[in-house]
Amino acid sequence: MAGRFEALPGGGGAIALDEVEISILRSLAVQLLELIGPGEEPVEGEDPLAALFAEGPSEPPSDPALRRLFPDAYGDESDELRQAAADFRRYTENDLRARKREDALAMVRSLDSLAGDAAGESGAVLELDPEHSRAWLGTLNDLRLTIGTRLEVTDDDESEQLYRLPDSDPRKPMVMAYLWLGALQESLVETLLS
Repeated sequence: MAGRFEALPGGGGAIALDEVEISILRSLAVQLLELIGPGEEPVEGEDPLAALFAEGPSEPPSDPALRRLFPDAYGDESDELRQAAADFRRYTENDLRARKREDALAMVRSLDSLAGDAAGESGAVLELDPEHSRAWLGTLNDLRLTIGTRLEVTDDDESEQLYRLPDSDPRKPMVMAYLWLGALQESLVETLLS
């Protein structure tokens, strides 16, 4: 099971993680939460339905990684499409941010539960039910998109160059994380499809 998710009876997946892997995944998920932002706290006494219709931002984020996580719905070739993209963003981005936060928090909480469940130096086995597996899959995808954007991964040719970086290259740790997260993501998808 080392390094790969395996299917659990009844759905979901399990993976053995050592202490370092747990720490890295938790740190990356927390950094993703910080990037996405805290979200709006409900106002006491406010109608809960009003929050459903609250308007969000209409402009794309300035950070390239956030633009990748929250892309425009339409191209910007015309004023009409730009306005449609702004309207779409205004009514969907808050919900999308909330879902991404919930998924990343689910990852952090499940990793934290390992620390409380005798995850010693050798680590522990993480078992995810189908719902938590989907949350993990979303967060693994968001982490890869974010890291890929920071590394400026754009096509297969450039990606191949990342595999051959010398150890002295300051991007090497992020490349290793990017590739590792991809392997985790792939094995979790395979687990969920089995």
